[in-house]
Amino acid sequence: MTDRKAQLAENLARVEERIASACSAAGRSREEVTLIVVTKTYPASDVRLLAELGVRHVAENRDQEAAAKAAECAGLPLRWHFVGQLQTNKVRSVASYADMVQSVDRTKLVGALSAAAVRSGRDVGCLVQVALDAESGGTGGRGGVAPDGVPELAGAIAAAEGLRLGGVMTVAPLSGPYAGRQRAAFERLMEISSSMRSKHPAANMVSAGMSSDLEDAVAAGATHVRVGTAVLGVRPRLR
Repeated sequence: MTDRKAQLAENLARVEERIASACSAAGRSREEVTLIVVTKTYPASDVRLLAELGVRHVAENRDQEAAAKAAECAGLPLRWHFVGQLQTNKVRSVASYADMVQSVDRTKLVGALSAAAVRSGRDVGCLVQVALDAESGGTGGRGGVAPDGVPELAGAIAAAEGLRLGGVMTVAPLSGPYAGRQRAAFERLMEISSSMRSKHPAANMVSAGMSSDLEDAVAAGATHVRVGTAVLGVRPRLR
């Protein structure tokens, strides 16, 4: 085993222990929570090592990097999640490799994703990104739609050809009433998820929590946690 693979294996084991402990504390089964490793800024060689270590879900936030990486790792048993703010001019590319777009936050994006998914003959899962720092009708500082805009956007995704409504996603807000209150933020997301599932029962995915707050997300009921630094290390500074 190479030094890098050993390092990743050790980090994965530590994260796995954290998730298992959080599940136990919350009275949940470990199988209820899926780990998504956020591989942005790290090379395709790391993605290959992660796949060898049993990781099945990876996430990226920039299409230019993600598209190249997904192509290099074609054939590996991986599901690719796109988690960054997505511009419509990148939709065709993203729809060609992403199994799940977690950052859908406007109806214009739904239309573009639907057309791209149909064109590529793919079924693309979509999560509504919820901005818990956004005012009614607005968007958040880190992307996302205000809570009162979720029902309309969810309906648009559910009705769109080539798309599948998977659930909701959020990033713990840096401002607003939930700033510094990750547990409360994730509990609010669960309320929004529950409301969504009353109309869309299959949309049961709740993506929340990262390296620093995954325990709060698991305690609140998240089904997926997005962990980067705790697995791969401190990210290289972007130039």
